[in-house]
Amino acid sequence: MTGTILGMSTAVYTVIHVVTSLIGIFSGLLVILGMLGNKRWPLLTGLFLITTILTSVGGFFFPFHGVTPGIVVGIISLVILAVALVALYGQHLAGSWRRIYVVTAMIAEYLNCFVLIVQSFQKIPALHALAPTGTELPFKVAQVSLLVIFIALTVQVDKKFRPVTA
Repeated sequence: MTGTILGMSTAVYTVIHVVTSLIGIFSGLLVILGMLGNKRWPLLTGLFLITTILTSVGGFFFPFHGVTPGIVVGIISLVILAVALVALYGQHLAGSWRRIYVVTAMIAEYLNCFVLIVQSFQKIPALHALAPTGTELPFKVAQVSLLVIFIALTVQVDKKFRPVTA
């Protein structure tokens, strides 16, 4: 990679973007575990939301020509995250905003993991060999499995996450 993004080499920017993405994914998984235990972890939740926002916004700075699947996922993610922020910080999870937050937070984390799988199949040689175009069965099985897991997790989180609201 050559060139610069925001005054950094593309390689450095990419590393920062990947690290931010991984922090978002890891903190999001911990937030999900907390919600499954009916726990609110404000600092961890904030870390998840901010790193996921930074990841989505950061993706727009990579050079691209036209609308790509990554751009579409980034836009969807930011819209979903905006609703999650309103539900959590604006409406304090009151009434139906609790469910809205659960669903939007889960979708945001799903999208993080979805992109992780896409990138893994593109960048990890062993996975790339299994699905070089991203249309092969191993890639499809990974993505469908992720979707099924997140649907099941979302149902469970919706049942169990009942924080006391002010």
